[in-house]
Amino acid sequence: MTIGSDILRTQLDYSHWANRRLIDIANQLTAEELARDFGTADKSVLGTLVHVYASERTWLRRLVGAPAVTFVTEADYRMPVIEEDWPALGQRWQEWAGGLTDANAEKPISYKDLRGASWEQPVWQIVLHVVNHGSHHRGQVSGFLRSMGLTPPPLDLIRYYREDR
Repeated sequence: MTIGSDILRTQLDYSHWANRRLIDIANQLTAEELARDFGTADKSVLGTLVHVYASERTWLRRLVGAPAVTFVTEADYRMPVIEEDWPALGQRWQEWAGGLTDANAEKPISYKDLRGASWEQPVWQIVLHVVNHGSHHRGQVSGFLRSMGLTPPPLDLIRYYREDR
């Protein structure tokens, strides 16, 4: 099975769109709301957003053959990083995807995971993983927002398709 490059670009654009919507609402939260511990692996709204950001940064570095960097740094846990660096990272993803073809979407990429284990997977699987991983964690953040009495922005893929961009 393969997924065409146009679909991959659309999926990445959707993920960037959904990230931006959560960044916008996160900017309205107090420091206490951002740091509230919900008992999940990444604990908080900010922690979960940082996790998704760091994951996207790591996967893009793997795809372009850049050396690995520390997954998450203390500096990542600041809203200006999420507000400025993450959208810039989304732009780099879109630029990378602009050169993606159906043929190179099938190309296997070799990389090491965070524990040092070696893996090889086609580009299309990695891209869909990145989008799916982000969707999972954006859903968690939406739940956190609801538990604080806030209404999260609509993040559904169908909503993305319906918007006039």
